Amino acid sequence: MAQAAFEDVVEDFEFLEDWEDRYRMVIEMGKDMEPMPEALKVPATKVEGCASQVWLHMTPEDEVFRFQGDSDALIVKGLIALLHRLYDGLPLSEVPGVDARAELGRLGLHEHLSAQRSNGLRAMIERIRQEAAA
Repeated sequence: MAQAAFEDVVEDFEFLEDWEDRYRMVIEMGKDMEPMPEALKVPATKVEGCASQVWLHMTPEDEVFRFQGDSDALIVKGLIALLHRLYDGLPLSEVPGVDARAELGRLGLHEHLSAQRSNGLRAMIERIRQEAAA
């Protein structure tokens, strides 16, 4: 079961029948995210395998997983916002058990993302899992 913030997105998506509206919602979620400080946009936080520039900065706080992210592409920033709702605030021990592909599949994203964006999303998820395991 996903976190409440992600479940809210799933419910909102159920009311939006048009994929243009869903894309707009994802983009707006990205715009509404807390900005990632420029000082954190360094090679160590850059995610390789993404067509656009993506940075993820993860920090455990008292065994709770926290992360910030940013991208130079609006839709990708929205995808980061989705991942934030899925992972941020989970106990570190639960992060590896999240089936992000299945959870995001509930939104129907896989059928509507380009191959490059799908690859980038997989790279972001893998980076999150690796960082949480470390």
